[in-house]
Amino acid sequence: MNRILIVEDEERIASFVEKGLRANGFTTTVVGDGDAAYDYAVTGGFDLIVLDIGLPGKDGFTVLRQLREARVSVPVIVLTARDSVRDTVAGLEGGADDWMTKPFRFEELLARVRLRLRTAAGAPEVTVLRNGELTLDLRTRRARSGERTVDLTAREFVLLELFLRHPGQVLSREQILSHVWGYDFDPGSNIVDVYVRALRKKLGAGRVETVRGMGYRLPE
Repeated sequence: MNRILIVEDEERIASFVEKGLRANGFTTTVVGDGDAAYDYAVTGGFDLIVLDIGLPGKDGFTVLRQLREARVSVPVIVLTARDSVRDTVAGLEGGADDWMTKPFRFEELLARVRLRLRTAAGAPEVTVLRNGELTLDLRTRRARSGERTVDLTAREFVLLELFLRHPGQVLSREQILSHVWGYDFDPGSNIVDVYVRALRKKLGAGRVETVRGMGYRLPE
């Protein structure tokens, strides 16, 4: 299980990223200032760091520079509201492995996290997810149920990918909302139920189960 250090001083965003990563099987630690970020990162106890730039104490640029000077080679994804070319270049040249600007979609962050971890581990890329006769090709973005090709909208694709990556696991509505719709979702919305119903119609009634009072599950 990969361990990720989240360095973010805005509580709402930190909570959103933490919940999404934990829902996808990662172990997370959250800190809100640059000094704590450096202290945690140099322990060597993390496989990846998600790093904000505008932090109390040391800013993210300083933390990044000091980590690389200390020969800490853990992959770093910068997540920041700064979107100028100068800042992006400074971050990448300063040792960041990737750079994302806020606001962001969680599925994009998750894809980048997985990519950086695979690259660091030298692991082969997974391009097709399978569950019985159900397959999802991540490159062509096509789904198949048995011999049938299933056309999916962009949101349905992300939702099905989430279920296929967690077969047998009950996913709460909150977990699904944060993963598929991002941190600006309305927690009182019934949009998850609407999309699950649509997915069932396309894949077949038994594909996604309702676990009453808890959420939804794709049977193993």
